[in-house]
Amino acid sequence: MLQSAIIIARFTFLEAVRNRLFSLVLVGLVCMLGLTEFIGELAITETRQVQAAVTAYGLRLFSICVIGLFVVTSMVREFNDKGFEMLLSLAITRGSYYFGKFAGFTLLSLILVLAASLILSLYSPASDVLIWSVSLICEIQIIIALSLLCLFTFSSITTAFAAVIAFYLLSRSMSVIQLISGSPILETKTFSQEFISFILDAIAYLLPDLSIFTRSEWLLYGVDFHNILPVLGQTVIYLVLLMAAGAFDLYRKEF
Repeated sequence: MLQSAIIIARFTFLEAVRNRLFSLVLVGLVCMLGLTEFIGELAITETRQVQAAVTAYGLRLFSICVIGLFVVTSMVREFNDKGFEMLLSLAITRGSYYFGKFAGFTLLSLILVLAASLILSLYSPASDVLIWSVSLICEIQIIIALSLLCLFTFSSITTAFAAVIAFYLLSRSMSVIQLISGSPILETKTFSQEFISFILDAIAYLLPDLSIFTRSEWLLYGVDFHNILPVLGQTVIYLVLLMAAGAFDLYRKEF
């Protein structure tokens, strides 16, 4: 099983190379670097801090979108080309296929984060960039597992990618939404306000708190190792849940 997963991960990486994914990443990183330098010229004070914050935000969003979209499109193409059925005819289990694909996408994310960290190191201390990069890797792992689950569930590029982006944006902003719902304009609370607050709390309980992941202020004011511990804990929990659901969905799905 391990050897089969390694082979599938290798071919997943080679697919990204053939599809010129790294060329797209290189162009995106160069554009991000140029935009950062341009914004730095416009900043009156704290130029480095402004550049670090803008670069961190842009690289995080770029990494999430690129990896999520590549996972979805790559898997859909393989299913449509009957590549998955061909692999199963070679006595490769669905579990080996799932973990091989996940490992291949993880390797791609590591290279992308490494490139992003090299750019960020121009504007922030290396120690802060390292912790920021570890957090981004954790964030991307959740997105990879979620993308696989959404694809197996919806079997459509548009629907799956839209679900991934909606999940990500909601997880990043849920703490703000809860804060707004808990501070109504009127002092008296109605039943509808209480009901909405209850629904939001229930949704927030199910979603990972991505607002504590990959924070730009870590690069501005410094960060300690204990800030990454909640990130690692949530990553382990949600990776186990999402990967278990994705593998279960893959086993029960008929192609």
